[in-house]
Amino acid sequence: MPHNNRKPNMKPYTINKFREQFPDDATCLDWLFRRFHPDAMPFCDKCGKKTKHHRVASRPSYSCDECGNHFHPTADTIFHKSSTPLTTWFYAIYLMSSTRCGISAKQIQRETGVTYKTAWRMFKQIRSMLADDKPNPIGGKNSKGVEVDEAYFGGSRRVGRGNYRKHKTMVFGMVERKGEVRAFTGERPAGPILLPMIKEHVLPKSVVFSDEHFGYEGIPNITERGYTHRRINHSEKVYVMGDVHTNTIEGFWSLVKNGLRGVYHNVGKGYLQTYLNEYSFRYNRRFDTTPMFVSFLHQIDKRDAVVRQATTVLEPF
Repeated sequence: MPHNNRKPNMKPYTINKFREQFPDDATCLDWLFRRFHPDAMPFCDKCGKKTKHHRVASRPSYSCDECGNHFHPTADTIFHKSSTPLTTWFYAIYLMSSTRCGISAKQIQRETGVTYKTAWRMFKQIRSMLADDKPNPIGGKNSKGVEVDEAYFGGSRRVGRGNYRKHKTMVFGMVERKGEVRAFTGERPAGPILLPMIKEHVLPKSVVFSDEHFGYEGIPNITERGYTHRRINHSEKVYVMGDVHTNTIEGFWSLVKNGLRGVYHNVGKGYLQTYLNEYSFRYNRRFDTTPMFVSFLHQIDKRDAVVRQATTVLEPF
């Protein structure tokens, strides 16, 4: 759904507010319990009744007043079996949510006092919950259009003229103007790869803007979707022609590349998708009235696997 141009004015979520809301581990655990059991009388899985639960003093759990069954708020979450205090976890989430371009694991180590190994694990776990497993399609006949583009990350070593992309990772993205972005890692920008991605993530009747790359030539052939395809010829040094341009998605690429270069310096191919998820998460909520820290907290969920890896990638043809 399209957003307004300007972010509504709201009070920032300051460090003082964070310390006031989450002063100790007990408060953090209580927040998690209410996150999964918002009702005053939670449902107990063991006895099948809605009963009151009380905090167990000897362990980080809550017990059903009816049958004594224990509920562990941290189980099957990013905090699963972690010996790191919850206040440190919540503070790391606050740090990661409070910057536009991200924060490194080394900075989390300096801020929290944990080891680098612990900081990296926290960093990785927090990023894992920012992936959108089933993102809603963008665009539609009432939107202002969807821009699609590919970009290349990493592999700074040049291998002859015209081969500078050989050691880089291709990333494909699409963004609705004044709306949300989708970004995925891939192998090569060929039509057999790009067209199915556009079909999956862009609603029918959308106006699709792209550059002159051959991979987009088949967009008008997806007749059942009713796309209108408009292209800008970058090879002729034409970048804007009326409303035909790809400046929005290229602006997102610049945001990601500047962040990776300035904060992380280098990102391995295997982790690139998780960084794209983090930047996409922030970008898609840039107009929200909810503080980013609260948006991060609301991503905490119970799941079968503690670390949810991104599964949407472009496979080579």
